[in-house]
Amino acid sequence: MNLRLTLPGFFCVLTFLANAGKDPKYPVNAIPEELKKDVNSVVREDVMVYTIESRSEATMHAVFAVTILDEKGNHFATRLVGYDKLTKIRNFTGTVYDANGQVIRKLKTGDAHDQSSFDGFTLYSDNRLKWMDLAQNTFPYTVEFDYEVSYKFLYFIEGSAILSRENVSVQHASYELIYPVALKPHVKALNIKEPPIISRTKEGAESMKWNFEKVMPIKFEPYGPDPSTLIPKIIAAPSEFEYSGYVGNMSSWEEYGKWNLLLNEGRDQLPEATRQKVRELTKGMTTKEEKARALYEYLQNKTRYVGIQLGIGGLQPFEASVVDQNAYGDCKALSNYMVALLKEAGVKAYYSTVWGGDNGPSVLVDFPSHQANHVIVAIPNGADTLWLECTSQTNPFGYQGKFTGDRKALMITEQGGKLVNTTRYSASQSKQIRSADVVIEKNGNGKAKIMTTFSGLQYEDDNLDAIVNMQHDDQKKWVQKNTDIPSFDINSFSMINKKDRIPSAVVNEELTLNRLASVSGKRLFLTPNLMNRSRFVPEKSENRRTNVVLRYGYTDIDTIRYHIPQELYPEFLPPPVRLKSKFGEYEASFTLDQGKVVYVRKMIRNRGEYAPETYNELVEFYKNISKADNVKIVFLNKT
Repeated sequence: MNLRLTLPGFFCVLTFLANAGKDPKYPVNAIPEELKKDVNSVVREDVMVYTIESRSEATMHAVFAVTILDEKGNHFATRLVGYDKLTKIRNFTGTVYDANGQVIRKLKTGDAHDQSSFDGFTLYSDNRLKWMDLAQNTFPYTVEFDYEVSYKFLYFIEGSAILSRENVSVQHASYELIYPVALKPHVKALNIKEPPIISRTKEGAESMKWNFEKVMPIKFEPYGPDPSTLIPKIIAAPSEFEYSGYVGNMSSWEEYGKWNLLLNEGRDQLPEATRQKVRELTKGMTTKEEKARALYEYLQNKTRYVGIQLGIGGLQPFEASVVDQNAYGDCKALSNYMVALLKEAGVKAYYSTVWGGDNGPSVLVDFPSHQANHVIVAIPNGADTLWLECTSQTNPFGYQGKFTGDRKALMITEQGGKLVNTTRYSASQSKQIRSADVVIEKNGNGKAKIMTTFSGLQYEDDNLDAIVNMQHDDQKKWVQKNTDIPSFDINSFSMINKKDRIPSAVVNEELTLNRLASVSGKRLFLTPNLMNRSRFVPEKSENRRTNVVLRYGYTDIDTIRYHIPQELYPEFLPPPVRLKSKFGEYEASFTLDQGKVVYVRKMIRNRGEYAPETYNELVEFYKNISKADNVKIVFLNKT
């Protein structure tokens, strides 16, 4: 036991002695002072060389060294490098240096951890990871990773993000592409002013190289654009490529779509029994929407989602007949299966690639390339398009929501790829409508019956779209978390799911309210906004650089009726409030009606992008809303 404990320390002494007298590498005192200000880490070297050897072969060599100043920078101490049947890691080393630039630890390729890149959802995958963790407890220290990867395809070209996050500066970085002139890739530099240096290598290939020195940290501003649009980075895509024998090019979206057509060719055949089932399910139906709804519900009841990352980089779907037999598939396989079912019913549908996620990156429309992580189905329907999310067993028919809505998708048509817009949900469709009756007692307690309808994008509030399909205990936890009242007990509740194309969930609650109002002498003080108070007010900024972006629009309407004991009467009702700006509208009113005080609040937020100089107007708008949401009514006890 003692021997095993002392070995690491003995090793460190040997390492130190072996490196004693060598010139230090990456000493912290060599970092310019301005790069250390207000950062957790300083990237010392970020060097990448990507070499295209043919339309089906490439290599990438990277050196990444970063000085970690405190524990908030420790995420840089871990490096993951992926590989599969067509990707080979030739070399992977990691070195740790102390503040003086002396080596304190070194790992070789064989020391790296090796594991499947299992994500918790994927059942089958060719993808694996090698990774190293060089984290230390003493700061500052520097880690350096050096690795080389070879590829048996040219579908994807590794790019470079010069700054990937906040609180990081860069001392030196470079990115170089080397390629045969006939295979010159498409390249786009974003947020970079420096032009590349273009030269010829000894072997006659062409080189395109960027160099960067002393890159100061970036700051993302509240309500700003997608951070990925602000980061300085270089992206590249092949002109011609070959992947497992499938030849294509990315000269245009149309041409890239043709390659996807080639991958899917002949994979839409269904067994005769299933073809008969489709005809039975759609018998007598005359519209595309009727047939699509029936077959979508059939898909949801028959299949389940399983991640499968096999074969051609996880890009080619399994045949429809395989999904039909196994009753499961990933997004590609299930979408391809859905297209096949619809084809049998005489409904033209298209396999479509998209970037899925609530805040996924925007597609660069002028840069045809692989810019997707998900597949859905599009059904042109006159001026409308029906979109089907085929991986969910509970998703309402035709609803995209935040996951794939309001962005570009690549529809794979017979003519090739075509960029189209997915569904955008307006503020008038994304509503929270609340009606409540509250009985106030003289001691400040109360009882409430509340009905709230969440529709459109608000159907997803805190995963309500999933919770509404779950068990009672999960739903109760959601109600407890999302009932924004300081102190209450749940007497009963229910949830109703309305699975329309603009879906909604109705949440009914009966609550006992503890200390709803405060009592002082003969007066009772009540905040009439029961459970929709705005408290967050962003900080002002006098030097706003980026546009103000409000990604979603919505409408909230709250009508709260307070039933008052005869002994109480309102001594003070606040005046009505009306606010209007380019960002939205707000109204609040207070009326006395036969022993009731009725409070009505309406808030509309507009989706949009606004000039940087309007930011403080937004701050003022939210400040005034917060003030109005927290006013009080004063009741006086007549006895």
